[in-house]
Amino acid sequence: MDKMMVQKIKQLKEEKDVVILAHYYVDGEVQQIADYVGDSYYLSKIATKVKEKTILFCGVSFMGESAKILNPEKKVVMADEYADCPMAHMVTAERIAEVRAEYKDVAVVCYVNSTAEIKALSDVCVTSSNAIRVVQRIKEKNIFFIPDNNLGRYVAQKVPEKNFIFHDGFCHVHKGIEAAAVLEAKKSQPDALVLTHPECTMDVLELSDFVGSTSEIIDYATKSDHNKFIICTEMGVFFELMQKNPDKKFYSVGHRQFCPNMKRVTLDKVLEAMEKMEPELTLDADIMEKALIPLQKMLELAE
Repeated sequence: MDKMMVQKIKQLKEEKDVVILAHYYVDGEVQQIADYVGDSYYLSKIATKVKEKTILFCGVSFMGESAKILNPEKKVVMADEYADCPMAHMVTAERIAEVRAEYKDVAVVCYVNSTAEIKALSDVCVTSSNAIRVVQRIKEKNIFFIPDNNLGRYVAQKVPEKNFIFHDGFCHVHKGIEAAAVLEAKKSQPDALVLTHPECTMDVLELSDFVGSTSEIIDYATKSDHNKFIICTEMGVFFELMQKNPDKKFYSVGHRQFCPNMKRVTLDKVLEAMEKMEPELTLDADIMEKALIPLQKMLELAE
């Protein structure tokens, strides 16, 4: 790690009153210099509590958008303006309108991995760590779960009293983790527990010892008496897993557990964003106002 660069980032942070938020999937070097590191739920909650005037976001665009929507008076700067999440664009306003027309008693439940425009058309947002809790507390019987099909199916299994309408969105990283590769990993490490993110496909979830969000996977591995784990989520999580559990062993399932968008965020880019205070993330005021409602409802129902 470039010590001079780190020193410079720390100095600018003080001078410019900036807080750095980073997701577990960005590079370990970036996680190391962040003030707060977490999954989407933790970061959206912490964004509402920081005192600094500027948030520098190390993650993909929908995360920065959520921080801006929840803190319209703060400046939000992205470490990389092109770091985006393909899944966030996998549902359209037209599809939401169609479902609303077809089902009268329906709640549009929007995974936080979505654009601000889509959040603005939704009833409530969820993250992988609070989706089950939030859906259980919604009064509507019909749930249109967007955009992720796999997380939607996992939640539906846990909340059988609701009627789910699924969408066909997916995370390419989690969908790329295949059951055959998990079985292969289990064969080479038979005494390892399989910990999996619910964005994976159902056949992978069925092979798992534990299913949970990124932060829940970290907590589980940290509290467990086991010392070997096969991890079915993006590789960035290995940094925190190894920081917290230096004596435990963590194995990946294969080479595909890698999000190129998250890896766009590097130390050089953090420093450059800090120096220039750009690219700044801006959103239309009307969209922000509408998208705030489902995000606030999530924070309320998830407590």
